[in-house]
Amino acid sequence: MTTYRDRSEAGRALADRLAALTGRPDVTVLGLVRGGVPVARVIADRLGAPLDVLVVRKLGMPWAPEVAFGALGPGGVRVLNDLVAGQLDADDIAEVQRREQAELDRREQLYRAGRPPLDLTGRTALIVDDGLATGATARAAVQVARHLGARRVVLAVPVGAQEACEMLADEADEAICAQRPANFGAVGAYYDDFHEVSDDEVTEALTATA
Repeated sequence: MTTYRDRSEAGRALADRLAALTGRPDVTVLGLVRGGVPVARVIADRLGAPLDVLVVRKLGMPWAPEVAFGALGPGGVRVLNDLVAGQLDADDIAEVQRREQAELDRREQLYRAGRPPLDLTGRTALIVDDGLATGATARAAVQVARHLGARRVVLAVPVGAQEACEMLADEADEAICAQRPANFGAVGAYYDDFHEVSDDEVTEALTATA
């Protein structure tokens, strides 16, 4: 398996796999906040498509935050996995949702300053992240995009665990994982530079491509 120098190089490699979407007027490239945005920025530029961000907050079980019982998205979208959420009482759900909604609102306010609410009605949503480990957040993002009216949802990542890529292939209309190593480990292992993307980096990317 090859490693990427940074997220921009990963975006260039991924853009080659997305050439069929070049110049399509219905495509919106959505970077998953925050690590997916630098990857998505390069792809949007190569495809000649608008760049936006999709803020998704996973709703994790109180005693096991990595296990999602649902997700929140912009515009009041809430997606619940009834099978998992059924293990919680209403107070637990409300507390997790309150905490994650506050962070979602903070990020939406920061990133959407002066920008209209995200509307994907009738569009092809190209969701981009820097990698898939469990795939839980990306899965939630696909569901949120559909709730926001997307006609078609494509997920694209530079690298992903085999199981996660297969799960997303069932969830999205199309899922592109440029690399699928057998023994995945962590996303950061496939990048030389895997710094934590800042809020400033996200807002700069959005301003530069506006």
